[in-house]
Formats: sequence, C-alpha cells, structure tokens
Amino acid sequence: MYHQLDTCIAWHDRQCADEPPVPLPGPAFPRNLGTDISLTWSAAGELFLVASVPAPLEARHAAADAYGRIAETIRKHRLAIVHERIFASLSAEAAIMAERSQAFLAHGILSVAPVTCIQGHPTWGEGLAGVIIYAVPAGESRTILDDGIPCGRAWRSNGAEFFILQNITGLHDGPGEQESRSLQIRRMLESADRILREQGGSYRDVVRTWFYLDRILEWYPEFNKVRNETYGEFGIMPGPGDGNLLLPASTGIRGDASTGAAATMDLFAVIGAPSSRPAVTQLTNRGQLDAFRYDAAFSRGALIQVASGAVFQLSGTAAIDERGKSLFIGDIRGQITCTLDKTEALMAQVGVCLRDIAAATVFVKRPEYAYIFREIAAERGLANLPAVCIVADVCREELLFEIDAEAVITKN
Repeated sequence: MYHQLDTCIAWHDRQCADEPPVPLPGPAFPRNLGTDISLTWSAAGELFLVASVPAPLEARHAAADAYGRIAETIRKHRLAIVHERIFASLSAEAAIMAERSQAFLAHGILSVAPVTCIQGHPTWGEGLAGVIIYAVPAGESRTILDDGIPCGRAWRSNGAEFFILQNITGLHDGPGEQESRSLQIRRMLESADRILREQGGSYRDVVRTWFYLDRILEWYPEFNKVRNETYGEFGIMPGPGDGNLLLPASTGIRGDASTGAAATMDLFAVIGAPSSRPAVTQLTNRGQLDAFRYDAAFSRGALIQVASGAVFQLSGTAAIDERGKSLFIGDIRGQITCTLDKTEALMAQVGVCLRDIAAATVFVKRPEYAYIFREIAAERGLANLPAVCIVADVCREELLFEIDAEAVITKN
C-alpha cells in the first residue's frame, strides 16, 4: 500500500536546508496577492509546485507574484526545474516570460531549461491561469540539447535516468515544405524518438505524454491515425490479446502555441538497464474502455515505482464509459461527477485517491463550468486541490470537462 506525502507545505520563516521542510497543514503561501501556490514533496526531495490564479488579476502582476515565490522556493531548497508548463492567453505570454526572467535573475537562478507555454485561458478571459512545475534536487540534472537548442532535462536517481522533453513540434525550418498537420505529427513523434535514441533510449521508454493540439475538434481523428501508425512502427501498439500494455499515459487537449505548430508535445521517459530502472506499470481502468480500442493510443494511467515510493500519472480523463461512449451529454454536473468517480476508481487500483493528487490540470469547455467543478470538488473534500483550471476544448465536442494529474506516493 502506498500513501501520498502531505501536500501544501506551510510557508513560514524557515532557513534553507538540504532536506524538504516538514509537511504541515494549511496553504503553502498566504492567499493575499491573487495567486495560490501549493507544494508537494516526494521522499526523494522532488517537488511538484502548482501556482494557480483563481480570480481576475492582470497577467504581469499575477506572473510577478507567482514567479517571485516560485523562484524563492527553488533557490531556498536548492532545486532544479525539470518540467515547467505555463497556461495562459498567448497575448500575455511575453509579459509572463519577462516577469519569469526577472524573478529568476533576482534570485540568482540561471534557467536554461525549456518552458512549455500553452494557450489555456483563465476562466475570466485573458491572462495567466497558472503554472505547474516539477523540480528535483540541484546537481542531479542536466539540460538536453537538440541542434544546440534546449529541449528537455535529464536527471539520475537510484541508478536510472529520467527524461522530460518539452516543446517538441513537427514544424520544418526549411523552405518550400508543406506543413500539413499529419506531417507535423509524424515529424514530432520521430523527432522525440531520435532525441531519446541520442540519449541511449527510444520512444519505447516513454511513460507519459502531453499533446496540446491547435483546434483539436477539427482534426483529432487525423491526429489519432498518424499517432497509431507511428506507434505501430515504434512497436508499442497492442496486438490482439496483448496483455503487455506499452502505451504511455497521455493527455490530448486543445492548446494553441505561439509557434503556430499544429501540435506541441511534452513527454516523460525512464531510461536504464532493467536491473536499475524503476518498474513502470501502464494501467487499465476497469470502468472505462481502453482508449486504444477506439483508436486513441494511450493508457489510462501509469505508475512509476522507485525505492522510496512512486509517481502516479493520470491520463486526461473525461466522462467515458466501458464501451468508449460519452456520458451525461449536456449535463456538466453529471460529467464532472462521473469523471471524478472514474478517476478515483483507477487511482484505487494503486492504493491512492483524489486527495493524493500533487498537481492537476482541469479543463472546462465554458468558463462557468469551473465554478461548478469547484463546488463539486469541495463537496468531495477537494477544496484545496492543487490544480490549474483553464478553458479549453476536449477531444469530443460533447465532452465538457477533463482532468489530468500527477500524484506523489511514498511507501509505508
């Protein structure tokens, strides 16, 4: 049995220490500047940090507040950021990135790692919705370069090497080449495989992906077709009766990017000899049809087990039943409740629950649905769920709500 470390570390006047602070109840930071920040530590000193902006606040002010406290945390606990995602209106990207740079500079942090900035509108309109960061003890990580450009981070732990690649697209820099969506997807996946091979692994080592698709409802079946074909070439598509599920956990959601790419991908891979790499289990949800059976190549979740515990990766989950059909059409309360029920059932397979979530992204089709989600979440004891809530289309027109998440688990 596993259980999660306490979340929401209290922000008091602690001195810088080599070890994470002792978890205490209560918010990580006082809620007086418009942004909420929660911290979840693993037993190995790794950190999930979620900065959310739950109410209207000008993007520059929100970013200055959030990144000031993010930079302070990273410096204080001697961490290195290995995965950083910003969800905001693209119109606010330049201002947010400027405040980020200023905050890091003020705290003496040299940041050469890539950043994924995805259009995820806050529920009130334009601005910053939030930031999700995964950080590890400094000195254990390095930057991955592709043709001299930072494209990810790698770090070692217990003999295995972990990789996160960010901002992988299929855009072609040369002139005169058609930039079809299908071609971009194939290039994107092949580029990721090439980068991983240069690091001693391959796409077969990928345990989690995040796909942010421009105007997803126009071409999601096309995306799935190319992904399925490419995954088949990589040797990870399940065959008839294949019980060895190799497909990564995944999120596929609408997320425009300032690059203009049809799709942007982040991924998490674990590379190492079988004797040293952690056990990875790709999960099936007994309450939902496996997504690859309706041509969406991903598993419902992934459990990455290490000596001190595990990290649970929840794929993007919506109100879909055992036959792959959408449920509660036109009923946002029904969809939210159903999704949370399905999610909890999956998490129960590895001994955790919704309260064990360390970082989540909540996607709602309409802004007003965010308030309904918060109401339902509070009723389930999730009022302080560390999540960024954004307005975005889900992969089906009738789906109004989706959630993905990560949970930190430690052994008894």
